[in-house]
Amino acid sequence: MSVLRKFATVGGATLASRVLGFVREALIAATLGAGPVADAFYAAFRFPNLFRRLFAEGAFNAAFVPLFAKELEGGGRAQARRFASEVASVLVAILILLSAVAMIFTPFLVGTVIAPKFADTPDKFELTVVLTRIMFPYLAAMSLVAMLSGVLNSFRRYFLAAIVPVLLNVAMIVALLCGLQLGFSAEYFGMALAVAVVTSGALQLALLIHGVHREGFSFGLRRPRATPAVKRLLWLALPAAITGGITQINLLIGQIIASGQDGAIAVMNYADRILQLPLGVIGIAIGVVLLPELARSLKAGDLADAALLQNRSLEFGLGLTVPAAVGFAIMPEPIVALLFERGAFLRETTEITAAVLRAFAIGLPAFVLIKIFQPGFYAREDMRTPMWFAGLGVIVNIAASLTLFPSFGVVGIGIATALFGWVNAVLLAMTLWRRDLFRPSRTTLNRIVLIALGSALMGVALFLAMRFLEPVLLDANILVRIGSVSGTIAAGAAVYFAFTLATGAIEKRHLLKIVRRR
Repeated sequence: MSVLRKFATVGGATLASRVLGFVREALIAATLGAGPVADAFYAAFRFPNLFRRLFAEGAFNAAFVPLFAKELEGGGRAQARRFASEVASVLVAILILLSAVAMIFTPFLVGTVIAPKFADTPDKFELTVVLTRIMFPYLAAMSLVAMLSGVLNSFRRYFLAAIVPVLLNVAMIVALLCGLQLGFSAEYFGMALAVAVVTSGALQLALLIHGVHREGFSFGLRRPRATPAVKRLLWLALPAAITGGITQINLLIGQIIASGQDGAIAVMNYADRILQLPLGVIGIAIGVVLLPELARSLKAGDLADAALLQNRSLEFGLGLTVPAAVGFAIMPEPIVALLFERGAFLRETTEITAAVLRAFAIGLPAFVLIKIFQPGFYAREDMRTPMWFAGLGVIVNIAASLTLFPSFGVVGIGIATALFGWVNAVLLAMTLWRRDLFRPSRTTLNRIVLIALGSALMGVALFLAMRFLEPVLLDANILVRIGSVSGTIAAGAAVYFAFTLATGAIEKRHLLKIVRRR
């Protein structure tokens, strides 16, 4: 299976999760809007999500996967099984300790880290504390899920690990529908969503345990010990955890600043949910597939294959995210209105969310570039260079957020987040080039220029459509808006793909292979 088809496999599974995520967010928007319960739930959910990215996905995708892939490549399944067992035993012990401490000190964490300004509204503060405590075990489950996903990805079994996040959305949708049927109050909706989050974590863990067992790679727990292999992992995982979760750190910083504006946290979440469709389908697909493939190529000494992997990733990532960013920047209002504007989600909320989405869109290509460039360091066990660049990006983000928020409100936080992405991506690219670890081929550079031109043409088409069709796109009945928004997006995509296919920016044979993959 070619790398582009692997991207498509993971991207297809992630797409299913993102579509259900839209259904989930539409239901939350209709029932809770941007009110205090929505603020409390999203603030509480951000914290276990942050630690999941820091200590689970960030650390294990960046540190565990290359080490496990090298154990598998160099020592076979027996050596890899011993390594996985040692790591899992230490991980479980750390998670138990971390969860116990965090749940005891939840009020302190909410008051100082999660949403300090909620203290001015005691009811919202107390609800945030309760929801955080309910959801914190989700961190433990998802940390183990991340490790088992890394095992399956190292065996080049990508689909199951990519599809299990669907269970989070399914569980939350079921909770919302049950709440609507039973006539829950807003507070009970928040509680039901928190319970659904924890339930989905247990279900995802059970499914991946079954998947690893089916692969013939079961392993058990033993007494936690700091073996040389575990020490090596922890040494690599610390900077990798910081770097891998840096997007969540920036969102948390934005959340802390935005907690002083009513409804701002919910608005940021709604805008981020839309942005996560292309970022998840494309960026996560590249990140999941590229790291183990690159680690194997470097272990085998095949530098030509490693360069090919990175060139193809660059073309695939920018070929889809640049036009998506242009689309979000030009017509965010019709997209937000179609997806969320109903029930408690009013036109005023649509306008604010659309402005935040436009700001986020500026940084969309940068966040995908980060997913492409970071594996070039991680596969060589260089975890610290991306960490320093991410740390510099955080400083830029904090400074920009504090500067822009007083004048632009929550939109300023979106601009600061995009600025962070570009600073990080440019530093990673320049360092890879300077160290001669990756330099895009002339063909890839030519294709990137053509992708930018095609996206600009598409942008002109969308701009003209917005000028003439804006009343229909925003204010017609729901069926007309579904048709008009979908048709406008399809027309813009047709302009883009006609140009890029005609000029060779996207190769027709590669596109057909993805569409017709087995």
